[in-house]
Amino acid sequence: MRSIIETYEVGSGRVTEVLAVDGRIEAPNWAPSGDWLLVNGEGRLFRVPLAKPALEEVPSGTAVKCNNDHGISPDGRTIILSSHHEGAGSQVYVMPVGGGEPVKVSPDSPSWWHGISPDGRVLTYVAARGGSRVIDVYTLVPGATEKRLTNGEGHCDGPDFSPDGSRIYYNCDRTGHAQIWVMGADGSGQRQLFDDALVNWFPHPSPDGRQLLYLAYPQWTTGHPADLEVALVLCDPEGGNRRRVREFTGGQGTINVPCWSPDSSAFAYVRYEP
Repeated sequence: MRSIIETYEVGSGRVTEVLAVDGRIEAPNWAPSGDWLLVNGEGRLFRVPLAKPALEEVPSGTAVKCNNDHGISPDGRTIILSSHHEGAGSQVYVMPVGGGEPVKVSPDSPSWWHGISPDGRVLTYVAARGGSRVIDVYTLVPGATEKRLTNGEGHCDGPDFSPDGSRIYYNCDRTGHAQIWVMGADGSGQRQLFDDALVNWFPHPSPDGRQLLYLAYPQWTTGHPADLEVALVLCDPEGGNRRRVREFTGGQGTINVPCWSPDSSAFAYVRYEP
């Protein structure tokens, strides 16, 4: 498998290859400083400087089984990561952006991080609790009690805050297959943005709030597997004006987490080649 990290400029449609490497690299986050990306591969985290792209490992202490649910705090000082190195399933941790020993913040496993509020106070993630296999959306102020926002109506995933912090976008299959939904940051007013035949995952609003990016799988896809023919779709924040901007082999690992540049001019993603 070969992984190709690329960026897409929204205004021009220009695609730039950042880095191509053998093996599986996943889920680019664009740093708030604008000059590097954070990715994962083989249980580790890596920094990719845009001026001179290369995989530079970020030391993560005992967290050596990091998955593709990670990100960077709005102030650029903290990495939030998900790892299952403790053997109890994925849990959510924080550590300094330069690396270090991670501190667990999720109260139980399994938990997979997906977003952070614009003020950096609130994490949103998905989790299964009480022995159930049902995945729901939660929020957490570290040190406080987690709050469950969805209630087993279907598999929910990929929550990401709107840039003003008032809403959370996510995907859910409660109406038959995964579609894009939105709700208030407190879980109120849950509604589906649109209805189509594709299987839609991982909505990410741009930092300026003008656009929404998501990953579209072919009809009848189950879950969010790797290595299928997928599309990246842009639309407005209410799901209108949908347009496919990229098509390639991808899926799991392509845009699992927030991936927009801080100025909203571009986003990063990973496509794959055998």
